[in-house]
Amino acid sequence: MSSSIWRKKPLSAFEADMKKSDLKRVLGKWSLTSIGIGAIIGGGIFVLTGKVAYFNAGPALALSFVIAGIACIFAALCYAEFASMLPVEGSAYAYAYGTVGEFFAWLIGWGLILEYGMGAMTVAVSWSGYFNKLIGMFGLSIPEQFTKNPFAGGYFNLPAFLIVWVVTAILVKGIKEAASTNNLIVVLKVGAILFVILVGMFFINPDNWTPFIPEPKELTGEDGRVHQAYGLKGVFAGAASIFFAYIGFDAVSTQAGEAINPKKDMPFAILASLIICTILYIAVSLVLTGMMKYDSFTGEDLKAPVAAAFEKQNLGWAKYIITAAATAGLISVMLVMMLGQTRIFLGMAKDGLLPNFFKDIHKTFKTPFKSTILVGFVVSLVAAFVPLDILGDMTSFGTLFAFAMVCGAVWLLRVREPNVERSFKVPALPLVATLGVLTNAFLIINLDKLAQMLAGGWMLVGILIYFVYGKKSSNLEKSQTA
Repeated sequence: MSSSIWRKKPLSAFEADMKKSDLKRVLGKWSLTSIGIGAIIGGGIFVLTGKVAYFNAGPALALSFVIAGIACIFAALCYAEFASMLPVEGSAYAYAYGTVGEFFAWLIGWGLILEYGMGAMTVAVSWSGYFNKLIGMFGLSIPEQFTKNPFAGGYFNLPAFLIVWVVTAILVKGIKEAASTNNLIVVLKVGAILFVILVGMFFINPDNWTPFIPEPKELTGEDGRVHQAYGLKGVFAGAASIFFAYIGFDAVSTQAGEAINPKKDMPFAILASLIICTILYIAVSLVLTGMMKYDSFTGEDLKAPVAAAFEKQNLGWAKYIITAAATAGLISVMLVMMLGQTRIFLGMAKDGLLPNFFKDIHKTFKTPFKSTILVGFVVSLVAAFVPLDILGDMTSFGTLFAFAMVCGAVWLLRVREPNVERSFKVPALPLVATLGVLTNAFLIINLDKLAQMLAGGWMLVGILIYFVYGKKSSNLEKSQTA
């Protein structure tokens, strides 16, 4: 039994999956890039920047983004090589299945489910906060009981619940509609971010950047959690927390089944979306901490830090643009996260590791409609009724784990299968892969301890499900016993 959990899916089987896919191939390289940007630009800029500046890095928030971006570059290069040779839905899960073996592939798939599910829930709640702020600017409001979960003194978060179902409906309708919606939103929010950078730079006070890395201290949040603030430890803790913002290029790799020319376009989209967004993140973080002192992001300012920074400069009119862009922008993040999760389910179900329910494709829309509706159901309920303060770090855990595994797996496959066609090859692979594994593992260690424990519990549940269901239902298991 022990040897069978390391069995690998033959590369020829991936080729067969590509040929018989029922999904529509409608995504070109810029649509794929837009999907990456749609997922990356969202919570990181509009929600996490204030929290990480106040609780972790101070003015060195920009340095946290640089560190996270560097860690991502290593992983993105490895993803790009895999995508050029195994262009199938499933992302890091599929890559591991063809290289490391079934058990590790399952663990990565299970971690990606955590990544996308928790990410969608967190963003839904963040969207609700921005939506309430937006309608409040026009004198409208929703009763407080219907904007908070029961643990926060409300009945349930109605806006979060409803927006998840709007996104679910778009995803069920079809990938072309989802991509078109995402493209429109991406144009709007990139425009808003350029506005923040170009206008905000004229209101920077360099004194707000001093000291750039404040002395270490402990800060207690409203939820009672103790944060390791400032110093180099705070900078690294900030980098680990904002990693949640970088999962977009992973989402690109889940769309291989719907890409027109995946072997060429996916490596381009993965690297382009990461580079574009990292530059924007660093620029916004410098502007934000230059406009407003890092220790001023308290109370309501933590929920909408960019709008708060402009209000402090008596640029209240700008908050309309920023809040509207954030409200729209977070929809595309949700859309891509839920899209990615259903494609992970699809890849795992095709391999027999999950029930056939997850691979049923709608005859007209050509989408995995059953799993999409199930994901919408779970995400909407959790977002409406459960407190989600810790979920950002749990999402980062799933992301970092997958990235570390991909960096190791691409090197392993280069050694084992050197003659397989690769339209993109990682330069200096041994160095890049080693640095990728080490940096991602290091950032996992720097995550919130409670998040580490909860994510570890999630992985243990996944291991149990694998041995109870996945292992014996696997297509490879059935082929061996046939």
